[in-house]
Amino acid sequence: MSIFVSEPGRPIGTRLPEAFRARRVGDVTELTETQAINPGRSEATDSEFQLAANAGRHRALEEYGAAAAGERREERPYLPVSRVASSALYSVQASATISEALSVMDEHQVHHLVIMAGDNVAGLVDLRWLLSWLHQHESDAMSQSLLHIELPAFLTASPETDAHQLARLMLAHQLNAALVIDAKGSASGIVTSTDYLRLYASAGGHEGVV
Repeated sequence: MSIFVSEPGRPIGTRLPEAFRARRVGDVTELTETQAINPGRSEATDSEFQLAANAGRHRALEEYGAAAAGERREERPYLPVSRVASSALYSVQASATISEALSVMDEHQVHHLVIMAGDNVAGLVDLRWLLSWLHQHESDAMSQSLLHIELPAFLTASPETDAHQLARLMLAHQLNAALVIDAKGSASGIVTSTDYLRLYASAGGHEGVV
């Protein structure tokens, strides 16, 4: 049930770990520091999570944590990511241009693209990040290849990962999507903030009926 975050980098080879090639994100189900940061392993611990949670931008994260604080860990509901994730994935090769990536998004009406280096997952980008990158660069940036661009960090999780914990990590790292990786190391789905909103709306509807 591990969750990993891949650091920003160019889409060369795989950016997944050995078991998703990246740094392991420590347990963030509690808001107290459980271990010191180990710079050698670049491991994200609860201290990093607290810095994010205490920032004014993360009021929603604080409320989410407070809601679960009164429950014993073993009594907290378990929701596997596989029940929330969408299997509709679209990808482009790292050699594609910004223009081509935007065209694929527009054609399929999606906001996220998996970037591939051959058969390897090399990144995950969203529409907002692409538009922001275009705004910051020269007018001919549309013809720039993704291969020469430092792509943003992205989260990866397994199908068995607890969706509640993943939501906390997405908030903490200010990322609105996470890639679901199966046992073979292939991208099998994606979880976005929209999926959580849909889940929340569905749960709210059932409560209203009751």
